[in-house]
Amino acid sequence: MKKALFTFVALVFAAISVQAADFNILKYGAIRDTSKLSTKAVQRAIDACSAAGGGRVVVPTGGYTIGSIFLKSNVHLYLEHGATLYGSTNLEDYKAVNTDYVSLRTQRQTIQLIFADKVTNVVIDGYGTIDGRGRKFKKTAETDEGITRPHLLRFIQSQDITIRNITLRNSGCWMQHFLACDRVKIDGVTIYNRNNCNNDALDLDGCHEVVVTNLISDSDDDGIVLKSTSPRLCENITISNCVVSTHCNAIKLGTETNGGFRNINISNIVVKPSYDQKEKIFGRWNGISAISLEMVDGGVLENVNVSNIVVEETESPIFIRLGNRARGYREGEDVKNVGKINGVHISNVQVRNAGPTGCSITGLPGYPVENIHLDNITIHHKGGVAAKALSQTRKNVVDEHEKSYPEATMWGILPAKGFFVRHARNVKFTNIKVLTAEPDARPDFMMEDVVD
Repeated sequence: MKKALFTFVALVFAAISVQAADFNILKYGAIRDTSKLSTKAVQRAIDACSAAGGGRVVVPTGGYTIGSIFLKSNVHLYLEHGATLYGSTNLEDYKAVNTDYVSLRTQRQTIQLIFADKVTNVVIDGYGTIDGRGRKFKKTAETDEGITRPHLLRFIQSQDITIRNITLRNSGCWMQHFLACDRVKIDGVTIYNRNNCNNDALDLDGCHEVVVTNLISDSDDDGIVLKSTSPRLCENITISNCVVSTHCNAIKLGTETNGGFRNINISNIVVKPSYDQKEKIFGRWNGISAISLEMVDGGVLENVNVSNIVVEETESPIFIRLGNRARGYREGEDVKNVGKINGVHISNVQVRNAGPTGCSITGLPGYPVENIHLDNITIHHKGGVAAKALSQTRKNVVDEHEKSYPEATMWGILPAKGFFVRHARNVKFTNIKVLTAEPDARPDFMMEDVVD
């Protein structure tokens, strides 16, 4: 009996020892001096951790400068309180990587500060900061994001990924890009990304089984974005209890939609202006939209639920768009079919101090959006459209803009101060209130080619 007990205790201690194995980057040559590179030291710690079967790579309090590092399976990157990993400002310190995952043009070979491809069971957490110092990388071309301007964090074809409690700042382009990943958890992360073009806060691209909670983000470009840059859908995703500030779109499905979106649940979100009102690189000072659901590259958007959203200042709060940009995921390839939007429920939305543009729900002739239900929504906005301007608002929407980039402000001031709806089937509005600060001659709703 005593021998069995001893053996059990020994096994427990052995398990704890393996679980608690730490690989301190200082022991591998990292230097608390941001003028010197610690890339190789951090990578050595990661490699040693992986070779040992896993554990924690610990970044102690202090500042360290790195170029590209590559995470491996079963590695837990832990940043202590007061620890900061700074991205190098020298482009030569970033290693371009190729992926065999078929996706959009600019995503086959990219540079990033932290990269992982085909890994499992990876954690990045702690109470430290990763700062990409992205302002140093100037925009050189229309599609240079991830080419000459590094992503801060990028995972491809990976599973069981957790990003928790850390602060992410100042990426060269998108802050986080998860491409074709499964079982991703993002919790308690704080993001500030207002120093360059294409400064999204979070991009989930063709991912499955994702939970995003307690995220606080402030970005120049879009906030929380779901994309589908390949035929792989984004599906089975829950986003809740977040605070989002942006000059563009706070919650967005699109623009890239080759596969589409299915089973998406978004709830308990606050959309608000940025604390920093000194600089705007893109978008509008008050933001473009709070909720944008777009399908323009042939995919399918279905079974999407958005609820309990509080919005302070955005130009056009709700935008649902089925278009036909038809951009393929391979160079030179066009999409041959128009996509579908079928099954959207948006409820319990309170909007204050919005711009006068109005909201829109639009499909295309012969390709309606279907089964849309909006419930318990109150929108307070500036208003101020006079009766003599009504004819101009009607002219604004004459062009269908079938191939245009989808944006909530794409038609300018809409002919309805609440919702302009065109090419739709079974759209239901219940308990909708539209209030304007200044008198507005437009009707609350305008319907064209809409069938119950």
